[in-house]
Amino acid sequence: MFRRVVVKLGSGVLSGGGDGLHAPTLRRLAGELAALRGAGVEVVVVSSGAILAGKGLLGITAKPSVQLKQAAAAVGQSRLMRAWEAAFARRKLIVGQVLLSGDDLRDRGRYLNARNTLLTLLRLGAVPVVNENDTVAVEEIKFGDNDGLSALVAALVDADLLVLLTDQDGLYTGDPRRDPKAELIGRVAPGARPEGAGGAGTHGTGGMASKAAAARQAAAGGVPAVVASGVKPGVLAALLAGEAVGTCFEPVERPLAKRRQWLAFASRPKGRVTVDAGARAALMERGKSLLASGVKAVSGVFEAGDAVSLVEGGAEFARGLSNFSARDLERVKGLKTAQIEAVLGHKPSDEVVHRDNMAAL
Repeated sequence: MFRRVVVKLGSGVLSGGGDGLHAPTLRRLAGELAALRGAGVEVVVVSSGAILAGKGLLGITAKPSVQLKQAAAAVGQSRLMRAWEAAFARRKLIVGQVLLSGDDLRDRGRYLNARNTLLTLLRLGAVPVVNENDTVAVEEIKFGDNDGLSALVAALVDADLLVLLTDQDGLYTGDPRRDPKAELIGRVAPGARPEGAGGAGTHGTGGMASKAAAARQAAAGGVPAVVASGVKPGVLAALLAGEAVGTCFEPVERPLAKRRQWLAFASRPKGRVTVDAGARAALMERGKSLLASGVKAVSGVFEAGDAVSLVEGGAEFARGLSNFSARDLERVKGLKTAQIEAVLGHKPSDEVVHRDNMAAL
């Protein structure tokens, strides 16, 4: 039995195949989500649709620029929330709007504040409706979408299941609208990458590759994830009943701890620390901490406690919290631990990055 479920709804679902929010679709989905609540399952909704709603009101028909998307989101967000409020009011449920940007989840303190807000809303019986703060999230509009956000939210609230509802039945080996031989992928083994993942939504920006990445991210954190149709009624009830629906990403047996999930998926590194092959092997194969002797180069501006990328051979392989500032690390790179105090006049730590504060990617 699932205790807490995060359900992500894309614009392709909420449009009902049209050019704006489709009220009957929102009412149907609210009814299905309310049924989960009635069965004792807490629900968090990650909802796209603000830009979709605003474009129609502003008369934007051509492919909009980032600035036009932001304007559409500013106009459409209130309309989106009114639509959800009306849909859930029929079921006597209260919704709570939670707007997040990437920085809200990349900063550890703001990440924990967002977690507390969401858990409090659930405790009070409200349905949190989460969306990216598209009016200010330039990078997220341009490159991302709510798929990745939903995986972060699933980890944030300790969800038991992430469901990404789209306008297709799941992930296919190719784009089923172009390839008649494309087959539905029913199951993705723990840690595996599905082949194909074809197709993109009508209105959404993420496409199936984005949903596959989000589902894999959730599974890496120990949360099973399903990509399924939000167009067909009854999918959520079928999932909760244990039926095989859509594409299921099975969770890894040994998921990343919560702190390491934040480091791997949500943190924004402020610098790069290049290490030698021996240091990488010690970190990845033997579970050691990073010492100054293994550091070859330092780039970026960061202080002690900031997240940094760990790089070897030009490729990032892990992220961690540095015990040294970039300035100090530049001075002691390549040195033995016993030499650090003589150079700096103090020794912040024996380790540059402690193994407890590192996450492999």
